[in-house]
Amino acid sequence: MSHFPATWRYVPLESVADIGSGITKGRKPKGTTRPVPYLRVANVQAGHIDLSEVREIDATDEEISRFGLEEDDVLMTEGGDPDKLGRGALWDSRINPCIHQNHIFRVRLDKRRVFPAYFARLLGTRWAVDYFVKAAKQTTGIATINKTQLRGFPVPLPPLPEQKRIAAILDKADAIRRKRQEAIRLTEELLRSAFLEMFGDPVTNPKGWEVRELESLADIGSGIAKGRKLRGERLTIVPYMRVANVQDGHIDLSDVKTIEVTDAEREKFALEVGDLLLTEGGDPDKLGPGAVWRGELSPCVHQNHIFRVRVTFGKVRPEYLSALIGSRHGKRYFLRAAKQTTGIATINKTQLRAFPVLLPPLKLQNDYVNVLSSIETHGSRLGKAERDSHRLGHALTQCAFSGKL
Repeated sequence: MSHFPATWRYVPLESVADIGSGITKGRKPKGTTRPVPYLRVANVQAGHIDLSEVREIDATDEEISRFGLEEDDVLMTEGGDPDKLGRGALWDSRINPCIHQNHIFRVRLDKRRVFPAYFARLLGTRWAVDYFVKAAKQTTGIATINKTQLRGFPVPLPPLPEQKRIAAILDKADAIRRKRQEAIRLTEELLRSAFLEMFGDPVTNPKGWEVRELESLADIGSGIAKGRKLRGERLTIVPYMRVANVQDGHIDLSDVKTIEVTDAEREKFALEVGDLLLTEGGDPDKLGPGAVWRGELSPCVHQNHIFRVRVTFGKVRPEYLSALIGSRHGKRYFLRAAKQTTGIATINKTQLRAFPVLLPPLKLQNDYVNVLSSIETHGSRLGKAERDSHRLGHALTQCAFSGKL
């Protein structure tokens, strides 16, 4: 977005704000220290502060005073994925005192000229994203901005009452979206509670279910390698599932790629209804969980970084197995078994085959699938409403910053 109303002025951010860096984790403080909460990059999301995990750091009183956050400070990350560069959010002083790390910029605005909530919303516009992407230094997929570049950010400034009006409209739209996100979270929590109520905690197996290795209950297959060489064979183009398509509990079809395959490959790697898809690697806290294939596309194959688990329906339901793998039991197993390097964890077929599956009666598994179906129907409606509200928020942002509201 670059077309603001002609009456709006542009000023460099440094002329309307004090910009500060944060505390360095590995420094050697001089003097007496005490633990104090501090915000990391993971806490600063686009449009909101995530306080689900707040860590502490030992700091001196002088550092706590120097790096202490105040209400209406806008926090911005200095680096990350290029499409997320410059993300920021408004601080509301829910934790006091609280400081921030050196990879976060603290923007303290002159409230006589800039309404903080307006500036925080501005960071989500195409105007801001384009500026920071162009200004950033990019290496190996990571983009960073420095304080000089941030100081030079051109802030479009309508009159203060107009800033407040824009912020109020966008805040209401965001509140609706957050309520829907919370409803989705509660729905997921309800499903986890139903699982524990029906089967008990699989970590301790209080109901004494039989335990079998996964390889005795399912056929486990790897997928197709993208860079292989094909010569002299008739090829067809088919959709294929990548790691990005396999989310925790659902298949994301928002971006489906295609691949050329031989007839033999299409038959060998074709997905069938009821296949459980699991990714072989990723962030350690996301290792293991997958999704059940419902025949969304046909034909469709899968890449070699996804395991296809085809269960024996007379013993185990794929929906139950998916929930079991996504439970504490599954997470603990895969974290112990996985190979971890530079923040990435991977599992191999041998480790997956050995996964210990608790086997409750098939009737109870079927009852769980019925509960799952009912809850998923409700969750699907919530998901559509959340996506609709996200699109509405984007459209409102476009209108608000172009003077059309």
